[in-house]
Amino acid sequence: MPASLSGQLVVAISSRALFDFEEENQLFEGADDRAYMRYQLDHVDVPARPGVAFSLVRKLLAFNQGGRQRVEVVILSRNDPVSGMRVFRSAKHYGLPIERGVFTRGQSPWRYLRPLQAHLFLSANEADVRSTLQAGVPAARVLPHAARAGDAHPDEVRIAFDGDAVLFSDEAERIYQADGLDAFQRHEVERAAKPLAAGPFKPLLQALHELQQHDPADGASGMRIRTALVTARGAPAHERAIRTLMDWGIDVHEALFLGGLPKGEFLREFEPDFFFDDQTGHVENAAPHVPAGHVAAGVTNTET
Repeated sequence: MPASLSGQLVVAISSRALFDFEEENQLFEGADDRAYMRYQLDHVDVPARPGVAFSLVRKLLAFNQGGRQRVEVVILSRNDPVSGMRVFRSAKHYGLPIERGVFTRGQSPWRYLRPLQAHLFLSANEADVRSTLQAGVPAARVLPHAARAGDAHPDEVRIAFDGDAVLFSDEAERIYQADGLDAFQRHEVERAAKPLAAGPFKPLLQALHELQQHDPADGASGMRIRTALVTARGAPAHERAIRTLMDWGIDVHEALFLGGLPKGEFLREFEPDFFFDDQTGHVENAAPHVPAGHVAAGVTNTET
């Protein structure tokens, strides 16, 4: 019987998102990648340092304990196959059971997300992230310099999401950008009972919701998922966001309606393994405190 990823949460991740290859990447982005290949081959037995999404991957893979395969992590990288050996050896060093990888030696790898049926792609390459989002797959550009996740919650995968243009469509954000805060508030109050359309990360939130429904008595590790909506919305615009999640039948564990306050210090207190936002300013504000990624979707990310 052929192998299948059906029924699993599939996360595709670049080598730079999983491991800290920033020094090596300076060689990779030169005109000749042979120096990079030589460096990686010379260091093939030297484990790479954990990268910004390492904690998220490690915790998600812990859902596979107990004999059931719930999560699949696949390396999807612009690295060459030789450098891929170091990636796999580094994963083995840290006890990450990753067996699948695609290495394209400088070419965009995002097209392989379709046969993988991936629920998420994390990469440091903005062009790859934009192509992935346009193909309808949740994706974010990780900030390699962002803080690493702490170890205060070893049995919880903690993920924080922005609302508009991430979990929800950018319908309301377009009103805000065009006509200001008062028009945004009126628009949302008038439509409080009408659910927002899904944004690019709704499929990931749905997949996480389904993952957390597993029965801990079936031999799994006891891992849990804790999600948070961290949004610049405040009252009265909060109601439409809550009602949208209720309409979807998806619970979030925490909701922070910050009314435009900077998000970074609030995220520091939530301690997520990763935070997703569509606005670069919010992502940069969060990065000193938590692992963060930019979702290049919605009106604020329209290319001119």
